Amino acid sequence: MAQMVKLIGIGADGKDGLPPHCRKWIEEADVLVGGERHLAYFPEHGGEKWVLKGGIMGMIGRIAEVMAEQRVVVLASGDPLFYGIGRLLVRRLGGERVEILPHVSSLQLAFARMGESWQGVPVESLHGRPLFGLAQRIDGQDMVALLTDDQNTPGAIANYLLRFGMTEYKAFVAENLGGANERVGWWELEPLAQAEFSPLNIVILKRREGARSQPWFMGMDDDAFIQRKPDKGLITKKEIRLLSLTEMRLQKESVVWDIGAGSGSVAIEAAKCATHGQVYAIEKNEADMANIEANCIKFRADIHAIHAKAPQGLDKLPDPDAIFIGGSGGELSELLTVCCSRLRTGGRLVINAATIETLSTALAGLEAAGMEVRVTLMQVSRSKPILNMTRFAALNPTYVIAAWWPDGKKGDVHE
Repeated sequence: MAQMVKLIGIGADGKDGLPPHCRKWIEEADVLVGGERHLAYFPEHGGEKWVLKGGIMGMIGRIAEVMAEQRVVVLASGDPLFYGIGRLLVRRLGGERVEILPHVSSLQLAFARMGESWQGVPVESLHGRPLFGLAQRIDGQDMVALLTDDQNTPGAIANYLLRFGMTEYKAFVAENLGGANERVGWWELEPLAQAEFSPLNIVILKRREGARSQPWFMGMDDDAFIQRKPDKGLITKKEIRLLSLTEMRLQKESVVWDIGAGSGSVAIEAAKCATHGQVYAIEKNEADMANIEANCIKFRADIHAIHAKAPQGLDKLPDPDAIFIGGSGGELSELLTVCCSRLRTGGRLVINAATIETLSTALAGLEAAGMEVRVTLMQVSRSKPILNMTRFAALNPTYVIAAWWPDGKKGDVHE
């Protein structure tokens, strides 16, 4: 029967911070596994040393092969179950074959140095992940902890926040926590953007007392968005937008295509719903691209804005969970063929149509693809003052077409 693998958390103070029984396990290990920094704490170890550097699943496979005959100890930073190797090791080997001895995590130490309570504080790991999408995930939070890496440094984070005007935050940067060269302190974003730090650091953002960002809520007023206005504004009107977003049934990690994005209103509200997903706004009119970017900054929504006439450019995007078509450039039939073939199982496709011809083309294309369809005709009037009275002004009627695969299962798309 396989022996228990010991998974030991270790801090910046190295072996000096470990209890005696953990040191004994390390001394007696036939195989010691860890990062180069972890293994360097034990130069006198006489057994095998396996450097954990990329290819984590392959390394876990090697451990599984030898653990029946050899005593294996794995070293990890801080708490191995907090964005560490612990979850993968337990999943592969089984919880009954892994004994975990956590160290104090960097997050615990950072908040201790701040003198702040941290229950309920959201944590965003940027370790090996892009900064993309961080704006919508943290906007409005009183405090948030960020785990960094050599690309997403404190300076890179500060520059990102400045781009989105998130100056209500100040940053607490903690370096080499628990080590002899530990350094901690508060920073304003502007100087932080130019500063350099040790690779081992954590950043905690805290909103200043009384500082507030612009509130966001589902169904922002049309006039809140920057837009071209040759007529009544190239924007999906609030009431239509709300129903369309509801029909898209967005989840936290949804991948979304907004085709014919115009001002970007649907894409931006979608990003606020799919905070951990990806949103792609595709727009053919170059004049609208600047408005999309400006609205992204204003509403703190980090999305991919793409200047293209769909379906061109869609082949480079990941398959979507939700598609919104607000404009098709007169090529709806071709566009629907592509969209239906790419929409993931369980996905939703929503089309706004202002004419019965567009409605007819959409229904024919969706029927050919084997999708179920629901059409809602939205006829909305808004109150408008006239002298000392009130009248109603009608918006253009819009067909909101929602389509999905029967039983949620993707079928074959027929040309």
